[in-house]
Amino acid sequence: MKVINPVDMFFWTIRKNEKDVINLYNSLSPIMQLATGGTMLNFGYWDQNTVEPISAQENLCSYFGSMAELENAKTIVDVGSGLSAPAIFWGNNYDHLKIFCININYDQLYFSGPQKNIEFINSTSTKLPFFNNSVDRVLALESSQHFKPLKDFILESNRILKSNGLLTLALPVTLQHTSLFKLGILKFTWSSEHYRLDYVKELVKSCGFTIQHEKLIGRNVYIPLADYYIENRDKLKQLILQKYPKYVEKILYSSILKMKKASEQKIIEYVVLKCKL
Repeated sequence: MKVINPVDMFFWTIRKNEKDVINLYNSLSPIMQLATGGTMLNFGYWDQNTVEPISAQENLCSYFGSMAELENAKTIVDVGSGLSAPAIFWGNNYDHLKIFCININYDQLYFSGPQKNIEFINSTSTKLPFFNNSVDRVLALESSQHFKPLKDFILESNRILKSNGLLTLALPVTLQHTSLFKLGILKFTWSSEHYRLDYVKELVKSCGFTIQHEKLIGRNVYIPLADYYIENRDKLKQLILQKYPKYVEKILYSSILKMKKASEQKIIEYVVLKCKL
């Protein structure tokens, strides 16, 4: 049984510094693995033919890779690479790629073991260990909401990208002021910065990028994910209770219900941005 001190979790969520994010992911990411049976940590992209999380997560990786034009790239940097499952997915689908997985979390970085054409680098997102103008793509799939300051990451992306390179982001954002009244429990369990969409777009532009494509996909992310959990709660609850106390699942369930409502009310969104120098 994994023991999590609620007070520790509260302060990790409030402070959101790099050490706190590592603690949160090390403590809670196994829930996603238990619920999905896989090692991807993203929310997934759910269409009318998607019936389970792993397919949704692969859909999001596929959509994101297409948006980033990985078929035309040689060298990519995956920043905030999680357990490296997306990088492995891209490597299997684009076998010409050289992929660098960047993660501040050492334990996550080496979870998957050695992989063909993938190099693992333990580094912060705001000081990327690459030469100027040296890579084709910088990717941040559901990770840049944790980068602080976000501007430093975007400036670093500008520095290391070649003149024809692309920065591609996928992240949860807000469309309205995120008061406690509007977000409810998500104010505390949404364990990242609550960036507004217009703020992210203006920041990207101020750092020398042009937004080539913007897609809001929240309706294919939050609501179907919540519906899946609600419909399968009994089964998923039993899996989670094998390793976590009951209160963790109760908080998770309450957060999922609020996430669905916030999406329906257009308080939160999920954006994919393709940005060019």
